[in-house]
Amino acid sequence: MNTSSSDKDDRRKIVIIIGGPPGSGKSTLAKKIAELFNLRYYSTGHFYRKIASERGIDPLELDKIAEKDPSIDHEVDALARSEAEKGDVVLDTHVGGWLLKDLSDLSIYVTASLETRARRVAERDKKSFEEALKEIISREQSMKKRFWEYYKVDINDLSVFDLVINTERIDIDLMIEISAIAVKNILLRR
Repeated sequence: MNTSSSDKDDRRKIVIIIGGPPGSGKSTLAKKIAELFNLRYYSTGHFYRKIASERGIDPLELDKIAEKDPSIDHEVDALARSEAEKGDVVLDTHVGGWLLKDLSDLSIYVTASLETRARRVAERDKKSFEEALKEIISREQSMKKRFWEYYKVDINDLSVFDLVINTERIDIDLMIEISAIAVKNILLRR
């Protein structure tokens, strides 16, 4: 069968969602998968931090405001949906696995213990382990509350994800390799 360029243009573009808690490795994985498969990369966290910066506050303060003002999360998540609808994208997102499951071809969740994630965030952000731990706990409590209240999403229910990777003992290279195999298989089946 001869596939014309218009047939290729008509194919639905791929959407990959990478989710997970802070410090799990989701941004590292999402950026690498986007690079390997020549896809766009979009981070809801980046946009969320931009909103905080524009308001002159840090993301933890924005979390507290967002607990009372659902429009913040709705704006971030509407932009993520818009990016997913454009396709050929890897979305780095906390709640996208649940909210965008109707658009995703593959959803991957990465995680690790709280202590490991706090150590990673401390190293990445040049802060003490204790400060990173406190921030992660605060962020996760806020997200859990908001996502349940606004979307009825239980962030502990990982059943919407196609692949769950615990990065506690799996290093970055293996995490990328496992995920790349899954992406290749999705692409081959299209």
